[in-house]
Amino acid sequence: MTALVAFALASALHAGFQATVTVLVYPVLGDRGPDEWRLAHARHSRAITPLVVVVYGAIVVSGAVLVLSGPGLLGWLALAAVAGALGMTAAAAAPTHGRLTDRDDALVTRLLAADRWRCAFAVAGAVLALAALAAEG
Repeated sequence: MTALVAFALASALHAGFQATVTVLVYPVLGDRGPDEWRLAHARHSRAITPLVVVVYGAIVVSGAVLVLSGPGLLGWLALAAVAGALGMTAAAAAPTHGRLTDRDDALVTRLLAADRWRCAFAVAGAVLALAALAAEG
């Protein structure tokens, strides 16, 4: 398996995961009221953490291998898009999650907005990785 194939598979997994979170998981979490928030947020965090470790681990490792292999332009663009998703996670989504011990409408709105951006970046990364594969083959 080439580095680009591994990255394309990981980026497709990442995009699917992120789209599921954006379309299904966060809207349900965001609809929780103040009386349900702590328990729902804690359950969400515990349940999703192992999946985040696997998905993000795959995208980071395969991305590093792709960088070392010297990708073409589309590969670099795919890496940049995925880096955008990871950057949104590190700069906005994760810190906001950390601050959401109690329901705070402004923080929930910020989390949902950051999540939409990282979903867009993740999907763009997958599309670009698949385009890189098509151009290579």
